[in-house]
Amino acid sequence: MNILTFDIEEWFLEHKLYGGRPQRLQQIDDVFARVLEALDAQGIKGTFFCIGRMATDYPQVVRQIAEHGHEVGCHSHEHTWLNKMDAHSLREDTMTAIKALEDVSGQQVVSYRAPAFSITHENPWAVEVLAACGIRNDASIFPTSRAYGGYQHFPQDKPCTIGYHGAMLREFPISLTTVFGKRIAYSGGGYFRLLPYWFVSRTLDRRDYNICYFHLVDLISGKIKLKSRKEYEDYFHEPGTLKNRLVRYAKANATSGDAYGKLVKLLSTHSFVSMAEAVKQTDWSKTNTIEL
Repeated sequence: MNILTFDIEEWFLEHKLYGGRPQRLQQIDDVFARVLEALDAQGIKGTFFCIGRMATDYPQVVRQIAEHGHEVGCHSHEHTWLNKMDAHSLREDTMTAIKALEDVSGQQVVSYRAPAFSITHENPWAVEVLAACGIRNDASIFPTSRAYGGYQHFPQDKPCTIGYHGAMLREFPISLTTVFGKRIAYSGGGYFRLLPYWFVSRTLDRRDYNICYFHLVDLISGKIKLKSRKEYEDYFHEPGTLKNRLVRYAKANATSGDAYGKLVKLLSTHSFVSMAEAVKQTDWSKTNTIEL
């Protein structure tokens, strides 16, 4: 089972961080249209995790996603990382986002992904809050270490149920593989750009569960400029030292030119489903329940 997901926030963040550069907004518009066309051509439906501000500020984007038959999921309201919120603010943020997305898409929103995979061992209470908001399916667990968090000691990278104080969510953690003894992701973000296509494709074929995740900016050709200290800290919520900014610059620009072509090739050679369909295909009686 291969699950296809996208995190949709680019228009809002472009305006918030850079004032809405016309050329960049056009690039985002163009790659979004190309992604929808590519999915239509292969008859593939995915899950698009949208921030709530996409529904309030750019409703045409959310509406197009729904009209093309894709699942609309929640990605917070303004892309605030969950480790920057308490239970009350998470509840307010999630309810605001869900209402906005449902009003525009006409869908019931029951799937969620935290920005930057920011459900970790430090905030298991997020499960209880999300469940109380009507979320049933989650894809926020990154079960290894990463530059911005990760849930290093999460025990598995396949579908399971996660629980906290009696609240339960169906979890689709990021899938991992082993390279030189280190567990890494391979099917989205910078990992997808950096790794050769043959490696990603072969890994998908060898596993019976994969979840792919993409951002539109990952699929745009051309170099991304070095962020200023303020831009870096506003986005990544950590010190914008020159070292941190240079590392992120190198990761963001590595092999980005062919990422869209790699995605199109992946869609033409592998089958994919949305998270909503994956829920139906999974025999939950045979999965583990993990108490956080």
